Amino acid sequence: MALPGPLFSEGFWIAYHKVQEGLPVATPQIGSGKNKAGTIGALIADYYASPMFTALNPSTQQTYRNQLERFRLKHGDKRVAMIQPKHIDMILGEEAAKSPPLASNLRKRLGTLMQCAVKWDYRPDNPMLIASKVKYKTPGIRTWTDNDIKKYRAYWAEGTPERSAFEILLYTGLRRSDAVRLGRQHIQDGHIVISTKKSGEVVQLHIPIHEDFAAFLDTLPKDRLQLIATKRGTARSNDAFGNFIIDAARRAALPAKSSAHGIRKAACRMLAEAGCTALEIMSITGHRDIKEIERYCRAANQKKLAVEGINKLKGKK
Repeated sequence: MALPGPLFSEGFWIAYHKVQEGLPVATPQIGSGKNKAGTIGALIADYYASPMFTALNPSTQQTYRNQLERFRLKHGDKRVAMIQPKHIDMILGEEAAKSPPLASNLRKRLGTLMQCAVKWDYRPDNPMLIASKVKYKTPGIRTWTDNDIKKYRAYWAEGTPERSAFEILLYTGLRRSDAVRLGRQHIQDGHIVISTKKSGEVVQLHIPIHEDFAAFLDTLPKDRLQLIATKRGTARSNDAFGNFIIDAARRAALPAKSSAHGIRKAACRMLAEAGCTALEIMSITGHRDIKEIERYCRAANQKKLAVEGINKLKGKK
């Protein structure tokens, strides 16, 4: 039988060993046979079939597919071995003129593809190592303020799906993709115990349940396993949940771009302002990048030190 991927590539050897062990081998995706050997299209198809891609969260896979398929439509027939850094610069420059953030994301995907290209003998070198970076400034995802939280709670009464979803996000600090999976089965001995997955790495979190959060959980229907659900009790998808929170924030008259991720950032901010260390915050939220959390800690320390400084100045004239 024909084995997938370039000869001796990672995908080839995985399929080879499966055949030797008598295990089934996944058939190529529909349309993958249309990609000529050595082209961008073939490289992308091999990447989709590799453990590097299949280990990602389904939502992350879909995001990466959307980015790569747009690229494949324009450049899928080009030979990987012929791509030079100047070609990468030109492609990213055109994308950056339309949307710098999208161009930056595309650069990340191309970086991964070209690493695979070298590993799988599509080409001997990685042109991304000397291709220009996409430079732009972004305000990032908006963090909910204490006033936002107060307004949201005032608008959405306890017992509404909008309020329940918000409290779960704030008290757990979970990503929305993990929050939508949360159920009573994850409540164990006063903790939320849930496995999260980011960039292929699975981490089990043990989040102590705050006394206010425990009181909130007691108000939820006892006959329903799912904690975040529709009014009919059915689970929400990741994307639908994201839109649900954005719409709920808009109806509560919160500023534009108030999102579920902004609530996660608010949880980090509140923990930092309470005096938690970066490692303590990461143990709750599941973040893997300490630099991101250290920003919250620095901001909290600046606020605290500024107050202490002014207080020391009081009475001195």
